Amino acid sequence: MAAPSCRHGTVILGTMEVEEKAEKEEEEEEEGGFAPSALGTREHWDAVYERELRAFRECGDSGEIWFGEESMNRLIKWMEKCKIPLDASVLDIGTGNGMFLVELAKLGYSDITGIDYSPLAIQLSGRIIEKEGLSNIKLQVEDFLNPSPKLSGFHICIDKGTFDAISLNPDGALEKRKQYVKSLFRALQDKGFFLITSCNWTKDELLNEFSEGFEILEELPTPTFTFGGRSGNSVTALVFQKK
Repeated sequence: MAAPSCRHGTVILGTMEVEEKAEKEEEEEEEGGFAPSALGTREHWDAVYERELRAFRECGDSGEIWFGEESMNRLIKWMEKCKIPLDASVLDIGTGNGMFLVELAKLGYSDITGIDYSPLAIQLSGRIIEKEGLSNIKLQVEDFLNPSPKLSGFHICIDKGTFDAISLNPDGALEKRKQYVKSLFRALQDKGFFLITSCNWTKDELLNEFSEGFEILEELPTPTFTFGGRSGNSVTALVFQKK
């Protein structure tokens, strides 16, 4: 699963397909969410990765790095700064084309897992990992909202856009966000770290969404923009720790 279009900031990723229904919008606002979108559905991401898998087969194109290389490097720098051991278990939630895992493997991380609810995304990431000649990356087709029991005990969980997409689901986004937090709590070991990058949620909103079971450790610096005399960030990147 990749990153949806952004609510705040200047970066727009993908094609936003928002339902123009006033009742839906009002319900989502009451829930503290967003107007529903196809970007929150599995069908959309299956179609995306079907195209990207075809492009990889035809011309070796690995596809897009969501939020750009800068966002990927930002997370890696934090891991290096905090001296995260190379044998720490890392879970990439909604791995997409798996490029983040590829970079971690090249740095020497040896216990890394990528999950995605789209089988086509896992096929694509598997092809890319094979092309890179890497063998120490585990891939699984998993719905994080209904994970298998074995998805637990991770030292670090990474999310670059998956929570954003879940927040746009047309069918009960509020409940799905709550289930995400429960799944995350089970997936992480005690005192484990959660690194999230979002273009739809602000820092304060994310603090509220993950207030149960997690505490904020750090806000990572992200690009700023100025519009109408006011400054802001195009994305939000936070580090939480499981209580």
